[in-house]
Amino acid sequence: MARPRSYDSDTLALRTLMAFWQNGYFATSMDDLVRATGVSRHGIYKEFGGKKGMFLSSFDLYQKLIVSPAFEQVERRAATLKDVAAYFEQQISLAEENGLPGPGCLVANSATEVAQHDADVQRKINYHNTRLRRGFSAAIRNSADGLSPRRSRQLAETVLVFATGLWALSRVSTDAKDLRRAVASFLGMVEGELE
Repeated sequence: MARPRSYDSDTLALRTLMAFWQNGYFATSMDDLVRATGVSRHGIYKEFGGKKGMFLSSFDLYQKLIVSPAFEQVERRAATLKDVAAYFEQQISLAEENGLPGPGCLVANSATEVAQHDADVQRKINYHNTRLRRGFSAAIRNSADGLSPRRSRQLAETVLVFATGLWALSRVSTDAKDLRRAVASFLGMVEGELE
């Protein structure tokens, strides 16, 4: 007769997410994951198939808990640059509330740390970036009359690159005012492009 599980899958996934988000994929060992979750290696392998499976599950949970609630305002049909600004402010406020410097963005962190070594992670990052590009592009088009689709895609790519850099900067920044100034300056330049 199989022993009943001594853990809840959702709690386990959240604890692994926090470990990977704080420390990164390569710096997080199986021993770290056992300590973070309170689950044996056997339980971890049984539930996720190993460290990579845990990481991919954590990545999906991050999308669900962090990315989707933050980005859905930009994905609204009538979103504009004001919604893009609100997205940045919401994320900066959250980072400020949790304490800066913070862990940054799991997606941005993973893009530089893991994606070049792992096609599965690269696919997840590509999906995430495509989603952000589409949202930013639509918000930019809604903010300017007569802007060509090509130009809105170019500007959206620039906003995506800026966002990735901003979240990387939040890993070393101690003052949210610096992040807010960068956003205001950057979005001012984008608005200038729309005039």
